[in-house]
Amino acid sequence: MPYLKSHALLPLLAAGLLTLAGCANTSPYSGDVYRGNQAQTAQTVSYGTITALRQVQIQAQDQNSGALGGIGGAVIGGLLGNQIGGGSGRTLATAAGAIGGSVAGKKIEDSANRVAAWEMEIRRDTGQSVIVVQKADRAFQVGQRVRLIGSGASLSVAPY
Repeated sequence: MPYLKSHALLPLLAAGLLTLAGCANTSPYSGDVYRGNQAQTAQTVSYGTITALRQVQIQAQDQNSGALGGIGGAVIGGLLGNQIGGGSGRTLATAAGAIGGSVAGKKIEDSANRVAAWEMEIRRDTGQSVIVVQKADRAFQVGQRVRLIGSGASLSVAPY
């Protein structure tokens, strides 16, 4: 009977591991989130008009960079493969399940760590154009006046 109980928990374990695989923090890609080193520092502000918008995706990077999804998938795939056959056939099925699970887990994690974003081309009031990519957590439109906050590599767009 314990044999059946441990196998009944397998789908729950699989769902839990694959859910954890998609846990990259995507909030820094928002124009509404400041990093700690930006707090209490002067930010430059310029103004402009959105001249083009394109929906894109940001591939979030986390410190695991696919390891959790790959390892979790390999464990689950190996456990499932171990259910098949016997003897050397079981060993081959376990190995194939682990390899296939690792590949699938990595792909699932990468997919879960994508963030919908806007690529905004903005013509500053100075005449210079700039492109900013940030999380699509606001509705922007072509012709909209915006504020560009920050400088250099750290620039966000906010409604005017």
